[in-house]
Amino acid sequence: MKAQSTAEAYARRTIPYWAKIVALFFVSWLFIYGNRAILTPVIGEVKADFGMTNAQIGLMNSLFFLAYTVVQIPSGILGDTFSKKWVLIPGFFLSGVCLAITGAAESLWIAIGAWTLSGIGQGTYYGPQFALSSQALPGKYRTLGSAIINSGGAFGLSLGFMVSSYFTLSQGYSWRISFYLFAALTIMVSLIMWVIIKEEPNMRKEKTKNIETSDSFAATPSMKTLFTNRNLLVSYAVSFCSLYGFSVMVTWLPYYLQTEREFDGSEAGVVSSLLAWASLPGALAFSWLCDRLGKRKLLMAILIPCAALSTLILAYSHNPVWIIIALICYGLTGKLALDPVLIAFVADNAPKELYGTAFGVYNFVAMSSTIFAPYLTGYLADRLGSMEIGFYLSAGLLMIGVFALFFAREKGRT
Repeated sequence: MKAQSTAEAYARRTIPYWAKIVALFFVSWLFIYGNRAILTPVIGEVKADFGMTNAQIGLMNSLFFLAYTVVQIPSGILGDTFSKKWVLIPGFFLSGVCLAITGAAESLWIAIGAWTLSGIGQGTYYGPQFALSSQALPGKYRTLGSAIINSGGAFGLSLGFMVSSYFTLSQGYSWRISFYLFAALTIMVSLIMWVIIKEEPNMRKEKTKNIETSDSFAATPSMKTLFTNRNLLVSYAVSFCSLYGFSVMVTWLPYYLQTEREFDGSEAGVVSSLLAWASLPGALAFSWLCDRLGKRKLLMAILIPCAALSTLILAYSHNPVWIIIALICYGLTGKLALDPVLIAFVADNAPKELYGTAFGVYNFVAMSSTIFAPYLTGYLADRLGSMEIGFYLSAGLLMIGVFALFFAREKGRT
């Protein structure tokens, strides 16, 4: 009896595995987004170093996101088939190594190649990570837990903008210093993952049991389910439209504020980071409401039009006050606030046996938009002399996402 009470007391003192997973994946997302964001404030310096045009720097980011996108579905399938842990960790480690090589590159094509390989490393993360966290999180915390994990992206985006701006634009250091710093921290986090993440023994036993039992095996859902489910198809469309605009901001926002809205270099980085900071209360508040009400579609129908209006104001206004208000409103209602609701929507409608693949497909479709957004915005800026059209296009796509919601059903698999 005494031994049992001691064990119970120890269990109460021990941090639950799902809480460790939430904290770890929060930090991981911080560096996923931070690694992407450090390039944006120093685009002018990178262009000068390598003699690049806007279209070329846009192409560099498009290749990163192309590489990231291509590995989404394969990494999800490999995670479901073999091990989510051993798909996720090597990729994260690779992204850190290649980030360091990008910073050290003296040749344009080495820099582009290493940046692209870093995208492949990051691309192995999404499906296995959200599959692991969806399995670990208790149902009543699913959306809130995903929001906390996802909020790491907001911290990372802000940190990337501010650190890169501070070292290079304020202190006059080379743009490469931020790449070295973030690379070292990314590699360190990959080693922490190796210690904390557990394999999914229960899931493996279920898979073995299904293979041994022909009836169970026959009942295992196929990938066709992911492309015939109405709600999942809607989630793919909405995520594509949402992420297009977000990738325009991640790639171009500080540079746009410097060159077209007359913000100072370091000031542009700080103002851009408001988007990320505002997303934190937005994501947590809407996630809490999502778990409380269970109304995923309703919340998306509120968030997306607000994000579209904020993007329009950002493109149209030259007033610094309105620009700051628009960035805060976009942060509260845009992609980072919308993501936890969409993730919960996918988890509600995808078969548990295909979580890794389902999240891989979802992110593959979403990230497809990022292949076009950076290059297209840079190309249009070179042609038309302004980046405003890129933000108008982003707002238009968000309204298409609102239209897609009409085809979704609030609950159940269809």
